[in-house]
Amino acid sequence: MNKNFGALVVDAGGGFENLDFKEKNSQNFIDKVRHLRLGKIGGETLTNYFKRMRLMDDGFVYMVDVDELRIRNVFWADVSSRVAYEYFGDVITFDTTYLTNRYGMPFAPFVGVNHHGQSILLGASLISSDDTSTFVWLFRVWLECMDGRAPKAIITNQDRVMKSAIALVFPDTRHRYCLWHIM
Repeated sequence: MNKNFGALVVDAGGGFENLDFKEKNSQNFIDKVRHLRLGKIGGETLTNYFKRMRLMDDGFVYMVDVDELRIRNVFWADVSSRVAYEYFGDVITFDTTYLTNRYGMPFAPFVGVNHHGQSILLGASLISSDDTSTFVWLFRVWLECMDGRAPKAIITNQDRVMKSAIALVFPDTRHRYCLWHIM
């Protein structure tokens, strides 16, 4: 966001005073647009899909965060992901920079590594915002889904907001930054 806002400043003639809005205004606008993009049809389709998955798999769980009858955030995990977490959930990675769908909602997977050194999906989410309340909601849902068992360590990017949410929800979990982001 900072780089995008900086580009706007340069385009406006190189000074913040040349813009009619502040960086916080642009962030608020983006957050509002992200909340509204999924719409009624997309939300119904997603909910129906999750209901069908639940009928086929008793261990499938999903949680939907709704605001004013619109979907803000969703989390899901199937039974194989939940079982894998029991065995390989000591250290997980969480990355919101991987992929953004056509609704502008970043795909945020929870990933672990099995005994063969292979990445395994432990849960997944679509989030509408990258603020503290969103991450707190998501991490609490994750904890509930995994029977209250927090990971021993979590590896993320260098996001201060995410760091705050991890400290609130996983107080005994070690938080480490991903080497790629550090470099």
